[in-house]
Amino acid sequence: MADKRRDTKRVIAESFKELLKKNPIEKITVANITEMSGVIRPTFYNHFSDKYEVLEYIIRNDLLLPIKPLLANEMIVEGVTLLMTNIKNDIEFYNNAVRIEGQNSFESISRQEVTKLLLEIMEENSGEALHYKYSWLTREVVAEYYAQSLTYIAMSWIKRDYIVTPKEVSEIYDFLTHNNVMDVLKSL
Repeated sequence: MADKRRDTKRVIAESFKELLKKNPIEKITVANITEMSGVIRPTFYNHFSDKYEVLEYIIRNDLLLPIKPLLANEMIVEGVTLLMTNIKNDIEFYNNAVRIEGQNSFESISRQEVTKLLLEIMEENSGEALHYKYSWLTREVVAEYYAQSLTYIAMSWIKRDYIVTPKEVSEIYDFLTHNNVMDVLKSL
């Protein structure tokens, strides 16, 4: 039963991806998605509340779950390289996805999903609550900070027409996150 549910979600997601490659999200309806995926409207709503939840599913399953083991094992460059490679492998979809703006923008959904992923990794790697030197600096703040930076790098790369390779983007991200702003500026 779980496999069938997962398969149905995947079929709906793939149909949504195909539609977004050719249409702006505003023109895509649940009826379009159900027609292309071959499911009835109630089946769509059994799996997703709306088309933006389909986008969340795609970001989580196609981009973030594959990199989770790498990030959890502190293989950041490899994880970011895989993330960028997966984006580039579906270039038409992500070129249009980054254009989604507003409350359910690609940027906000991505940032939210990356934050969740980072929090999961933190929880799995250190079950107990940590006491930080600064009480304001919580796991949530740390996850949001790195989610913001990773989302920004990915979106900038997409919007700049993939000007460098996925490996170079990951090395740039690693460089930016391991150096202070003055060191970065001096190296330019």
